[in-house]
Amino acid sequence: MHPFIVTLATQLILYGLVLRYVQLGTNGGGPISGLTEQYKNVVKYTVDIGGNAIPLYVFYAIIAAVIMWFVWNKTTLGKNMYAVGANVEAANVSGISVMRTTILIFMMGGILYGFSGFIEAARIGSNSPTTGVGAELDAIAACVIGGVSFTGGVGKISGIITGVILLQVISVALQWLGVSGDMQFIIKGLIILVAVAIDMRKYLAKK
Repeated sequence: MHPFIVTLATQLILYGLVLRYVQLGTNGGGPISGLTEQYKNVVKYTVDIGGNAIPLYVFYAIIAAVIMWFVWNKTTLGKNMYAVGANVEAANVSGISVMRTTILIFMMGGILYGFSGFIEAARIGSNSPTTGVGAELDAIAACVIGGVSFTGGVGKISGIITGVILLQVISVALQWLGVSGDMQFIIKGLIILVAVAIDMRKYLAKK
């Protein structure tokens, strides 16, 4: 089964389970608020650098990016990840355990998703079953804008960071220009389509 389809299906299943679980609480499935200030300060506390207040979650993002750069570029898992993404059959023939590598990649992704959920709940000061819904589209858009190939085996942390920054700049610019929410979805969808089309054209040209 294609990993993208499995991920999408699992996301929907877990989303439904979380909805049912939260509805068992005393607030009838509403947002979970009243988070402690200690918890929120772990994320939202600011550090003054050159007269600019920088929240701690910016530093957490930098640390996560550095760790992932090291994993991608300096470890066996990172090399195996590129090999499996580029050509599963060739990676398997060369002695790489495709199943083990795939499982480790998904585990690594799960850890990062959990970490980002921890950060986001403290950042907005509450949490609900719908928190983060649609964020996967922003993640896909940022990655493809940053040069990550949808066919696998191509991509850099620096490119992803660039894609995240560009996507955020676009989102802020659209809000500043007063573009409606529905049009923002349309524009983001078009960005993903164009980026993937360019990536596929490069892939076909190489073949």
